[in-house]
Amino acid sequence: MQKDLHEANQYKDPAFPAQMYTTTRAGIVPQGRGFLDLHWHEEIQFTLAVSGSMTMQANGEAIHLKQGEAVFLNRNVLHMSSELSDDGCYVSFNYPEKMLGFFSGSRMEQDGVLPYTGDATLQAVVFRPGTAWQEEILSILWEMKDCFDRISAGLINVNHPEYRIALLACQLWYDLIAHLDVEESGPRTGVRKQDRIRTMMTYIHENYASDITLADIADSANVSEGECCRCFKTMAGEAPIQYLNTYRVIRAMELLSTTELSITEVAGQVGFGDAGYFARCFKKRTKMTPSAYRKG
Repeated sequence: MQKDLHEANQYKDPAFPAQMYTTTRAGIVPQGRGFLDLHWHEEIQFTLAVSGSMTMQANGEAIHLKQGEAVFLNRNVLHMSSELSDDGCYVSFNYPEKMLGFFSGSRMEQDGVLPYTGDATLQAVVFRPGTAWQEEILSILWEMKDCFDRISAGLINVNHPEYRIALLACQLWYDLIAHLDVEESGPRTGVRKQDRIRTMMTYIHENYASDITLADIADSANVSEGECCRCFKTMAGEAPIQYLNTYRVIRAMELLSTTELSITEVAGQVGFGDAGYFARCFKKRTKMTPSAYRKG
């Protein structure tokens, strides 16, 4: 799997490899990846829409969430949040599958964890109010958020809060797998396209500053331009050149925040030959001009 799409989660405590990421349009705390930044990681993820609305792209499927709704993303699934309302906020809980098996080689791990996390057809599960078992999962996610919030604020009201979070994670997992049937999870569609798009996206990430074309992107994965476009529309929700421009904007945001380069210089460094076109693409994706973004 291509390295540039891979996110290695950084845990404050290596002895407790679980993290809650809070995302708004202003950024992610602690620093991570997600909004307009397609990636994958080895951990499983549960994302809860705290306020507003959002759209999560998971291997090409657009999942729309409103406040109080959530989604499970399996390990190694390509994903990003592609839309987030101005008042939107979501939290993502990331942790490795080993937290759920109790100990390596356990019956719980062999029968209740690995068959699910290793199933390429099990990619995303959405939870909405109105169904009893899904409401139970949503309730657990809200409690997990409260636990992480209290730890961050130093307001610990239970002994061993990490243990409480681990228990909640296991209860969450049990409630999920109790309502899934791996044998009926569907055909292994999208796996080959996922490999192709990882190759093409890595090519974009490595060459975005250059004048690359649709043909260049397609050639990187040995597919036709038509198949390249179909693959991007299915897996990323946008055309290859649109994705290229989105990625260029993400890199431009970093330069605007960390350097004193002029707007024109930033545009050139991320592959936009025309500063006016850069400004239009930037505003379309961030709802701000480059100058306004730099001012904060």
